[in-house]
Amino acid sequence: MSHTTLPRTTRTPQPATPPAPHPTATRPAPPPARDHDADHDDPERLAIWPASTVPLPEDDLAIGGVPLTEVADHFGTPAYVLDEDEVRRRCRTYLRAFPDTDVYYAAKAFLCRAMAHWVAEEGLGLDVCSAGELELAVTTGFPPERIVLHGNAKSPTDLRTALRLGVGRIVIDSTSEIARLAAAVPAGSRQKVLVRVVPGIAAGGHAKIRTGTDDQKFGLSLADGSAQHAITRVLGQPRLELVGLHCHLGSQITTVKPYLSAVRRLVGLLARIHEQHGVTLPELDLGGGHGVAYRPGEPALDIAGLAAKIRAELAGSCAAAGLPVPRLAVEPGRAIAGPSGVVLYRVLSVKRTGAHTFVAVDGGMSDNPRPALYGVRYAPRLVGRRSAVATEPVTVVGRHCEAGDILASDVHLPGDIRPGDLLAVPVAGAYHLSMASGYNLVGRPPVVAVTSGHARLLVRRESLADIQERDIGL
Repeated sequence: MSHTTLPRTTRTPQPATPPAPHPTATRPAPPPARDHDADHDDPERLAIWPASTVPLPEDDLAIGGVPLTEVADHFGTPAYVLDEDEVRRRCRTYLRAFPDTDVYYAAKAFLCRAMAHWVAEEGLGLDVCSAGELELAVTTGFPPERIVLHGNAKSPTDLRTALRLGVGRIVIDSTSEIARLAAAVPAGSRQKVLVRVVPGIAAGGHAKIRTGTDDQKFGLSLADGSAQHAITRVLGQPRLELVGLHCHLGSQITTVKPYLSAVRRLVGLLARIHEQHGVTLPELDLGGGHGVAYRPGEPALDIAGLAAKIRAELAGSCAAAGLPVPRLAVEPGRAIAGPSGVVLYRVLSVKRTGAHTFVAVDGGMSDNPRPALYGVRYAPRLVGRRSAVATEPVTVVGRHCEAGDILASDVHLPGDIRPGDLLAVPVAGAYHLSMASGYNLVGRPPVVAVTSGHARLLVRRESLADIQERDIGL
């Protein structure tokens, strides 16, 4: 019989809820089909979970061969569970869909040393937005020539670090950045750059994550001539080598059409650059923003379909413009990390007030601000306890002192939900820990990797001692 052992780490985790003794568990075969009252185990509902997800007895789930209840007992809650095989599988999906393309993983979605290592092993590049992300990646062994640095307001430290470490590309986001970057490049060398173009296309799941229009802080406008002006200035800098154009339309885009519109407009700009400057730029980076489903039945962007249609549009537009087809680049983040992660919470209290039931858990907006920021909706599920009670609509809330600290509203959980129950929320691998805060000084959760029946700690829980060490003044 196969056994799953959760190894102890060299530094003992400090969970919000006390861990059980070192667990050793048997990994059983999937149970026989149950009555339809357990409808959350049907294929459609499990489709948003990692591909390795297997239902277990007592309504537990195993991911990467490890029961979620064991992860919670050993590492405490809240805790993020990251399926290493799912991350790698999604990286390979992109490489298959986009052959002869530079695929850069967007580190802002989630980054740790292990994630950088997995991405590098799978052959992807990396898109970073700060000296911190860059340093972590390079000190992990990520090849700097496969890294792209972004940012609408790069600090002097960001630029110096990028040049010192030898990043492959720097994306210029404003005209004021051109002279500063050129002055920082060592004499006798050249830095490859892209110019971020705003193509005037509205796309994305929420107004706050739409970046392809002229009414936001990123990039240089195609409509008002800012992009063309910046390109002219870059071409006049002997220490900067303009190798292509970049654009990023937004996030949570689930249709192909905006990307095709962007291709047409950017190829039009490539043609004007060729006409005016006699320069043929060899690269075109279309950014990321590829949408995923957070709840069963929601749409997700078809990556294979996206790749085929982009290539066809790019080839056709370049042929019409009399240009060679540039090398394509894409920057997925959420679409790789998001569905690979699950977050675990313990229920602390259940409060029924009038027509509302509030289920409060031991995490909240400090480890997932996205519902408060963008109104994102999730599909939490009870794990580790079989309930025969019918479900009822509840609001899952966090522990923080904000009325807006809501993790999931109007979701169906068993009517006997109670303190001590374990909730698991899928599609939690992107923009959770990377956006986590120190609100109420509760400490950020750990990240636990699972694969082949084993779990290991990637990022330890932030302790009160960690927080106090930073507070050095009276």
